[in-house]
Amino acid sequence: MPSEKDPLEQEQQFKNFSLFITLVKTMLFILCAAFLYIGFGDKFDFNFHQQAIKQSTYANSQSSFDDEDWDKVENGIHVASGLVYVDNFDIIRANCTACHSGKLVAQNRATREGWQQMIRWMQETQGLWDLGKNEPIILDYLAKYYAPKEVGRRANLDMAEVEWYILEME
Repeated sequence: MPSEKDPLEQEQQFKNFSLFITLVKTMLFILCAAFLYIGFGDKFDFNFHQQAIKQSTYANSQSSFDDEDWDKVENGIHVASGLVYVDNFDIIRANCTACHSGKLVAQNRATREGWQQMIRWMQETQGLWDLGKNEPIILDYLAKYYAPKEVGRRANLDMAEVEWYILEME
């Protein structure tokens, strides 16, 4: 007849076995982490806050930019946002591209009053925060660089230059 083990001895063996399993799991985790780091370590970006800003800024944008293009300016235009680059640009970018693409701003035209009405609408319906002392800076910028364009009627066609043809229908 098999001898029965002492309950204290069984409990100690169970604790030892549990400790062994925990040690094996820990070693496997460390080994997997080491392989991931060796294989992909240079591609990990642990700067989550900067990533979140980039993702929210370009949520509605079709393009993606490398880190070196993040603040690139060409011909007075901030490449990543598509907005005119000026001294107070950081204020403009922080407030105008936090919820939507700068391209949405650039495609619109309005007077200062029109821009102020759009801001009020965004505050009332879209959750835009109070712009405080930045509001006049933003309105000055929008009114200056994204004002209505004075475009008159197109020039008349020179009928003598038009090449006419007869549409043949069968």
